[in-house]
Amino acid sequence: MGHNAVRRCGHRAEGELLSRRQYDESDVRVRPGRGTRPRTKTRPEHLAAESAMVVSVDRGRWGCVLGGDPDRPLVTMRARELGRTPIVVGDEVSVVGDLSGKPDTLARIVRVAERSTVLRRTADDTDPYERIVVANAQQLLIVVALADPPPRTGFVERALVAAYAGGLSPIVCLTKSDLEPPEEFASAFADLDVPVVVAGRDDPVDEVLSMLSGRLTALIGHSGVGKSTLVNRLVPDADRAVGVVSGVGKGRHTSTQSVALPLPTGGWAIDTPGIRSFGLAHISPENVVAAFSDLAAAIEDCPRGCTHLGPPADPECALDLLEGKAAKRVDAVRHLLTAIASNEAW
Repeated sequence: MGHNAVRRCGHRAEGELLSRRQYDESDVRVRPGRGTRPRTKTRPEHLAAESAMVVSVDRGRWGCVLGGDPDRPLVTMRARELGRTPIVVGDEVSVVGDLSGKPDTLARIVRVAERSTVLRRTADDTDPYERIVVANAQQLLIVVALADPPPRTGFVERALVAAYAGGLSPIVCLTKSDLEPPEEFASAFADLDVPVVVAGRDDPVDEVLSMLSGRLTALIGHSGVGKSTLVNRLVPDADRAVGVVSGVGKGRHTSTQSVALPLPTGGWAIDTPGIRSFGLAHISPENVVAAFSDLAAAIEDCPRGCTHLGPPADPECALDLLEGKAAKRVDAVRHLLTAIASNEAW
């Protein structure tokens, strides 16, 4: 090493020593750990949040329409403070952020309003986990094919039970009437006072549309019963409407997801995926009977633990004392209660 190099090293060593001598422990800045910083539990009130309805759900994003207006769609995410709060199609929510609805914009859902009705199901009757299918729907349109596939009263009965327990008004809609006459199957639900409407390929859909107009209606049915065909007849531009109200993902068809579609006469039709089974593990006999005011009053005189199925299981059931039309309704309701006890794989 040359003389000049030694001098440079010496000067650098002296400079570093001098620098160190200019600092002491008071100059050291220690960043506090997470445990030392109190975390506030105060959450923003979002007083300026606007109301919207959820119309689609896809991979952590929710399609909404501001003020329930289908011409004001936007894509949203769930605010962090909501945690894992479930948000489903039909939910009324409060949103903040960019509400322009322009491409690549994202608003936030900060509140979920209390639900007026809930359509729930479980995978089967032994599954303890409830799945909320739709929120706030006023009606449940149960779509059943009269043939190909053959109709199953068991599924319809289970759907009726879910509707009664969730606070929805059920409607049975029969398709494929060109293959089989509807009268015999429709008569099975006469004593329940359930509206039955026929909407086969050659039948006009005016009656169905009038029943759905101005209301939020969920449609359910097996795969292959013609539910998608019915939706396309009710909402002629359904394919375009899916893209408009969803705004989620890459424009794929939402046949595997629930989606709310605006009806041309007002109101919304919520198209749900084809259902293979309808578990009712979350529903008790009282939930079903309570849907009928005349029967709900009668069971107040039933003994404790009564399942309302009648003899021999319940020889003292108060429902057996009813007469006339109410007695016929008792028989029909007991068919529904029997449906809860059997989990048929459709």
